[in-house]
Amino acid sequence: MAATYALSSNPACRALQRALAAGGVALAASLGGLGGLGGGGGGGGGDPRTLTRTGMDKFRRNEVEGSVEDFDRVIQLAPSMKPYMWQRGLSLYYLGRFAEGAEQFRIDVAVNPNDTEESIWTFLCEAQMVGPEQARKQFLEVGRDSRPVMRAAYECFKTGQPPEKIMAQVTDNGGHDTFYGLLVLIPTHPNCKPSSSQYVGLWHEAEGDKAEAEKAVTAAVATPYARLSGDYMASLARVHCLRRGWQVPGAGKA
Repeated sequence: MAATYALSSNPACRALQRALAAGGVALAASLGGLGGLGGGGGGGGGDPRTLTRTGMDKFRRNEVEGSVEDFDRVIQLAPSMKPYMWQRGLSLYYLGRFAEGAEQFRIDVAVNPNDTEESIWTFLCEAQMVGPEQARKQFLEVGRDSRPVMRAAYECFKTGQPPEKIMAQVTDNGGHDTFYGLLVLIPTHPNCKPSSSQYVGLWHEAEGDKAEAEKAVTAAVATPYARLSGDYMASLARVHCLRRGWQVPGAGKA
């Protein structure tokens, strides 16, 4: 039986929980506006808010090991924060600590049963351990996502359907949907062969096709959305490239 987690009795800590649950582009701003999260400690050693921010900053700089240290310290100081530390799960994935990453994401979904991304990242971690077919058998059920691209992605991951319908939901040009389509489309059917580079992404990593994975993720990094949005997942795409020794588009530019 999984542990039960509730909102903290500390109002500031509750605010941090909600900010972390919201995620996305607004997260850093939300963190910056929170106060009263514990005392002192130079460098935020006793402040969950500051530690969360510094952990995220370290991850953005590809200091993934250091980011996990900060996220773990948050949980030590405020155990009720653990289900909301999805950033920790992402860092664990890039350290190859897949069992811990899967546990983190499963706890997240337990308190937020509509979290499409965390169900997919659970699959990604578990696919590295038991293979995509077995991982699909234990795929987490979540509620219906209001975003067409992520809803289509979820169905593709979960059922093994071909990925064409995912990019069919993209209506922008280099924007949010294009970025997420390139980054996280993970069709899992063994006979599914994407017809163009748009239909690739982390699936190729799960399936062991490193060359195609590189094409897709570097294309995601090159989108205007990745360059300009400030989205944490745009930083993740960049870290994904750096951890694998791939050329990062625009890395040589100021």
